[in-house]
Amino acid sequence: MASLDDYRVFIAVVEQGNLSAAARHLHRSLQAVSRSLASLELELGVELIQRTTRRAQPSAAGLAFHARIKTALADIDLARSELAEQGGRIDGSLRIGGSTQFSAPHLVPVVAAFMERYPDVAVELVVADHPADLHREKLDAAVRLGELPDSRLHARQLGMLRQVTIGAPGYFAMHGRPRVPADLRRHECVVRRSASEAQRWSYQRAGKRQQVDVHGRFSADNAAACNAAVVAGLGIGVAALWQVRSLLDQGRLEQVLEPWQLPALPVHIVWPPGRQLPARTRAFIDFVAARWAVEPPG
Repeated sequence: MASLDDYRVFIAVVEQGNLSAAARHLHRSLQAVSRSLASLELELGVELIQRTTRRAQPSAAGLAFHARIKTALADIDLARSELAEQGGRIDGSLRIGGSTQFSAPHLVPVVAAFMERYPDVAVELVVADHPADLHREKLDAAVRLGELPDSRLHARQLGMLRQVTIGAPGYFAMHGRPRVPADLRRHECVVRRSASEAQRWSYQRAGKRQQVDVHGRFSADNAAACNAAVVAGLGIGVAALWQVRSLLDQGRLEQVLEPWQLPALPVHIVWPPGRQLPARTRAFIDFVAARWAVEPPG
């Protein structure tokens, strides 16, 4: 019979994109991940993951199953956390790290709901533009956006954030709109220098990938500054949808290349290794995971 760990392996394979990445994410061997996935598919009698030499693509049945099982596992984790409450008091102080832009609209509401549920817990939110050092900052946990570098930190993926290609109406009126990613080569593009492969944007449509090298006269090392430059008409940019949704709603930005998908950005919660988690920290991790499984950020 499939275990909860087998289901978690399946979720990791879907969200990490291949078995090797899932193995690294779960801190398990590739062979163990492959065995868990095969065991789950054998028991269910359905191919959940279509494997190729480079990727592990969920089947239609796998995508539907992922949506249901992820929510179910989050409910199980939350139920375990609530059960733990009965065996011990959830109280004390938590120091949680978060990024500058993301924390106010998305992390603070979850923290507020958590504090309402656990009135004996105090939370200090440490907000920074850069990933904080959990040991130096004495953080109990931190929410991080984007791919995680290899580290000894424990991590749990909370969701994926959609990215979009955007531009100002005035820019499009003067320079036209790109119809396919290759058109970006003749446009001014706003590049975020701190992003990996900042000048190479990768798109996918109907299983086909297309990469394009972009250039422009304006660049910055901050997402908010890049988004402001796009609003000012300095070029076409790429942004997380949650960052620019209000600007799109106001008509100050417009989305282009909509049939083409940019890689989604993972959201993780990380915590220090090597010690027993306090009940309040475990309760917070489970609470955030359950909340965002039902109402994902962005």
